[in-house]
Amino acid sequence: MDAILLQLLNGLDKGSAYALIALGLTLIFGTLGVVNFAHGALFMIGAFCAVTLSKIFTLSHKASEPSGVDFLGKPKYEDILYIKDWFGETAGAWMLDWSVPLSILFAVPIMLAIGFVMERGLIKHFYKRPHADQILVTFGLAIVLQEVIKYFYGANPIPTSAPEAFRGSFDFGVMLGFDPNAIIYPYWRLIYFAFSAVIIGGVFAFLQFTTFGMVVRAGMADRETVGLLGINIDKRFTIMFGIAAAVAGLAGVMYAPINSPNYHMGMDFLVLSFVVVVVGGMGSLPGAVLAGFLLGILESFASMNEVKNILPGIDQIIIYVVAILILLTRPRGLMGRKGVMEE
Repeated sequence: MDAILLQLLNGLDKGSAYALIALGLTLIFGTLGVVNFAHGALFMIGAFCAVTLSKIFTLSHKASEPSGVDFLGKPKYEDILYIKDWFGETAGAWMLDWSVPLSILFAVPIMLAIGFVMERGLIKHFYKRPHADQILVTFGLAIVLQEVIKYFYGANPIPTSAPEAFRGSFDFGVMLGFDPNAIIYPYWRLIYFAFSAVIIGGVFAFLQFTTFGMVVRAGMADRETVGLLGINIDKRFTIMFGIAAAVAGLAGVMYAPINSPNYHMGMDFLVLSFVVVVVGGMGSLPGAVLAGFLLGILESFASMNEVKNILPGIDQIIIYVVAILILLTRPRGLMGRKGVMEE
């Protein structure tokens, strides 16, 4: 039972990332009808926002040490962080430790701006083009973005630490009555799951309970009729593209301590996320979230040694096998809408 619960936690952790990225993909497809293969790159850029802020916080200058001179009689210098100069020793140390959560404030305006520029500068020219054209141009954009990241940050993963308070592990089993150390799980992975739940809930609440969201949902169902009512639906859809980019970026920011950011991490998640979107149903936001967690849990259980001893390599293909089975029985996915990508 403890092994099952541990794999369930692992599955929820993986599913959180899949669901967040798939949610952004579905927002873009559901509103604009665009298949955005650059969405994984937005996830990667979010992770590198955390890296960038961490590097900014470690910028320093040299100052002479009060102790005087070294054994050669030369003045001794030490590196002083600018943030400690500006905000004081205590506040500066706190900001450095909490650089990843603070990166959320740093990443949101950057991701919104990138989303607006992408939509206005490139994506809008492909609204009425075939989906194959959209895939080619956005996939090319993803390659360009990852090469830009590679040029500025290098090809090697960059370790990014969670706040010290969340670097340990939580004895989850004791809460459930198991023996101590039966189910040990990293704090930050639990934080990531909770963060994902908040973001997903926030997006659904925004679409469900705000006037802006209601208009967007109406536009997703019948864009022409909403336009005839005198509403600038294109402007609202551009904002939704920015929000989708921000969701992907936030997923990347908080994932940075779990998987050290590297220039190809966007591509690693992109294919899996598109599988999630298709399984959930193209254009279905609840389907994307449901499929994300479902496939994350299945992938986690398939990675157990007991399963791999019976079916070697099943952990590498389980998501695709499940996708094939679901699409054979439900061609529109779990919660797909009629007429979406069926023309």
